[in-house]
Amino acid sequence: MSNLPYIVGNWKMNGLRAMLTEARAIDRSAARYPKAQVALAPPTTLIFRLRDACAVIGVGGQDCHSEESGAYTGDVSAAMLKDAGSDFTIVGHSERRAIHGETDSTVKAKAEAALAAGLGVIVCVGETEDERDAGKALKIVSKQLDGSLPKGEGVAERLTVAYEPVWAIGTGRVPSIEDIAAMHQSIRKTLDKIYTDAGSDIRILYGGSVKADNASEILAVSEVGGALVGGASLSAESFLAIVGAACAEIDD
Repeated sequence: MSNLPYIVGNWKMNGLRAMLTEARAIDRSAARYPKAQVALAPPTTLIFRLRDACAVIGVGGQDCHSEESGAYTGDVSAAMLKDAGSDFTIVGHSERRAIHGETDSTVKAKAEAALAAGLGVIVCVGETEDERDAGKALKIVSKQLDGSLPKGEGVAERLTVAYEPVWAIGTGRVPSIEDIAAMHQSIRKTLDKIYTDAGSDIRILYGGSVKADNASEILAVSEVGGALVGGASLSAESFLAIVGAACAEIDD
């Protein structure tokens, strides 16, 4: 696993062909930021076009089905993502867990399918506001990791974990730096427990209202290995400012 900060843009259900202009601008500028690994996860309809348009950045899916094929109308398999040009896929995003009722076991099955198809995997975890207020955040996230992460030899090399407090996604609210640090340290301990020595190489991303004006402070936190960026990734200007902050943090 690379030790470069990993900055991933999740476009969610946004983006028509006109958005390829933003992707190309990000790709061109990414070549000027060799100290960061940059990737975008566009909607499935744009994966092939974005992969064809971009030469530097990674391209991935936002989700995949756990089965390779079958009677699953509207779903997309990991093999299909790979065939379309994806390098990785996100699984277990809180919006999938909440809106589609995905459980930890569902997320784990999807992660296993993605790895079997030759994709990298970003597994998302995070607590709700009620869980945070009840003092259960660390326990909840640790349980999600135990239930969601794929196991086995060589898994850690293609695995990334993204911590996204559910209450911070798209709200403009961000946990305190102390809370981010405590959670990322807790996640690291869990990864070390599950993967032993290989756990130390797994990057842990922070996600949840990451913007240009808070990226530097967040990326400076111990164990934060990058960012999973939502709305700010829809604009090349705002997304590249976050990429620039990640590189500046290395220079410092």
